[in-house]
Amino acid sequence: MSIVVVGTVGYDTIETQSNRAVEALGGSATYFSLAARFFAPVSIVAAVGTDFKPDHRELFAERNIDLRGLESREGLTFRWHGRYHEDMNRRDTLNLALNVFADFVPKLLPDQRRADFLFLANISPQLQAAVLDQMANPKIVAADTMNHWIETSRPELIKLLDRIDILTLNDEEARMLSGESNLVKAGRAILRMGPKTALVKRGEYGVLQFSQEGLFAVPAYPLEEVHDPTGAGDTFAGAFMGYIARNGRLTERARRTAVVYGSVMASYVVERFSVQRILELTWDDVESRYRAFLELTDSHHPRWTSP
Repeated sequence: MSIVVVGTVGYDTIETQSNRAVEALGGSATYFSLAARFFAPVSIVAAVGTDFKPDHRELFAERNIDLRGLESREGLTFRWHGRYHEDMNRRDTLNLALNVFADFVPKLLPDQRRADFLFLANISPQLQAAVLDQMANPKIVAADTMNHWIETSRPELIKLLDRIDILTLNDEEARMLSGESNLVKAGRAILRMGPKTALVKRGEYGVLQFSQEGLFAVPAYPLEEVHDPTGAGDTFAGAFMGYIARNGRLTERARRTAVVYGSVMASYVVERFSVQRILELTWDDVESRYRAFLELTDSHHPRWTSP
């Protein structure tokens, strides 16, 4: 079943303690769609400028990602410039230029309006609500948010939460939104605001999934080196939603499996700058690390319990 994702497609300049990437392909919808397409068809709704490279448009098309909703507008494409600290869980935004995305008002195509699965990436709650208003009868709606929207558009965000099924946010944002310093209390408080599922991303410490059925905690896949954490959260969300769309239902079993696939895909994307690593992946790579993840976290895995 197909997924519609509404977010940004743009160019990132990324600085770490050891390296730098300039004008690399990025944006929330980019990372999301490149991960989700392993599991289900994806349709992007975003805006790019006349400077968006044809090779990058082709990159999506080669992976069967629907680009009919990728609007080309006069002007420059979205840009983000960030610098990571030695602790890569922390970063500073040095520059953010919305450019053609600043006044972009998404208009869904008729078949996109009928889609069963919708992901509202990290855009304003007002824009997220405007997109949701266009949907006919989606089975599952997920949304991302950030501290900026929690601080500046809290009433609109709270109103949106009552209309969605899944909310993804990081640990700092969960505390800010809920007013709770303890993450378990924060997750449960967010569920009371409306979503059926809250996914709290904790960087190298993994993910906490909250639902009415209970709490599910997954560690991050251990890596010797992390080159670029940019897009890890959007990649996680893409794989999570992709698996849910393939499964067709938001059961607790599906959610938990989707969290593991999301963690697997996020562990791959941080191994290189930008989307380089995820472009190289095959389904065999994904399944191989998924099995390794299960072996890593399951004390009753057959490898350790068989005679």
